[in-house]
Amino acid sequence: MNSEERLIKALKREPVDRVPSFEWSIDQKVIDALSPGENYAQFSDRFDLDAICVDVDYKSEILDGGFTRNEWGIVSKNTGEAHTFPVDGPIKSRADFSAFTPPDPKAEGRFTSLEQTLQTYGGKRAVILHLNDVWSIPSRMMPFDDFIMMIMDDPQLVVDIVNMTVDINIELARQAVKRGVKVVYTGDDYAYNSGPMISPAMFEEYFAGPLNRVIGAYKQMGLLVIKHTDGNIMPIIDIIMDSGIDCIDPIDPIAGMSLSHIKQTYGERVCIKGNVDCANTLVYGSEQETIDETKNCIKTAALGGGYILSSSNTIHASVNPENYAAMLETWKKFGSYPIEI
Repeated sequence: MNSEERLIKALKREPVDRVPSFEWSIDQKVIDALSPGENYAQFSDRFDLDAICVDVDYKSEILDGGFTRNEWGIVSKNTGEAHTFPVDGPIKSRADFSAFTPPDPKAEGRFTSLEQTLQTYGGKRAVILHLNDVWSIPSRMMPFDDFIMMIMDDPQLVVDIVNMTVDINIELARQAVKRGVKVVYTGDDYAYNSGPMISPAMFEEYFAGPLNRVIGAYKQMGLLVIKHTDGNIMPIIDIIMDSGIDCIDPIDPIAGMSLSHIKQTYGERVCIKGNVDCANTLVYGSEQETIDETKNCIKTAALGGGYILSSSNTIHASVNPENYAAMLETWKKFGSYPIEI
């Protein structure tokens, strides 16, 4: 069973030979410490991770002061990490929305990274495309506080923005399927550690319909869908599950999410991905603490299948490389079925 077959079977909650593992991203500092000179894809291949994740190629322009602007018109601040911090966007009114032209999903070069990754690793590793659903792009089309106020002051404009971004992502998915993509993930974060960014009632009223539409469209194309969101999503988790996703990630430990509870409650409906704590254990913990937590994740969620081992978000720049190496070694030692921990 190769990595692509293993990951697809795990997402379908079918029997596999071992627990799959991969990361949304691995910081170059960690890669250089463990395998100097390689990039994320090469590292994933060398360490036998089961998937390589790729972004859609959007152009960006460099602005003064360490800011960039992408094709959505979203202005972001360079943080020194892989992800920038959004600070402004192009839509603040109905007039702005009427005048706005979104990125062309069929533009030349839109899938260059995807095509190259598929050519190199397709059929061996699962190649997962990062798309969006209903939150990340709309909430960055203006300053975030303005977006939250807009939900209350002009909810129809927010819904119109959301549906516009949904339309673009559905077409991106359609183009990706033509190129051979079988799995996508949506990286839209809905929650803080304390709970959802908006009330569950507002999320259901304004976002559940578009969420069902975009996930449903992905599924109709034959795609398997992994839904990523940080934070405490328990107040809205059933809305997320009802959208038809195949996998939930990462069961955020610093937000009080319980891997055991999610496995017991939803493990018959979706695959579970996570959950070695990358905010604490992988950064500040010892190698033994990392080993113990990795074993506990496997013991808690791997029984019965439908589980993917990973960090609780990404292997970011502050992760101790030795701890990540210990996590991978523990996975290789204890992750084969039948699970015997």
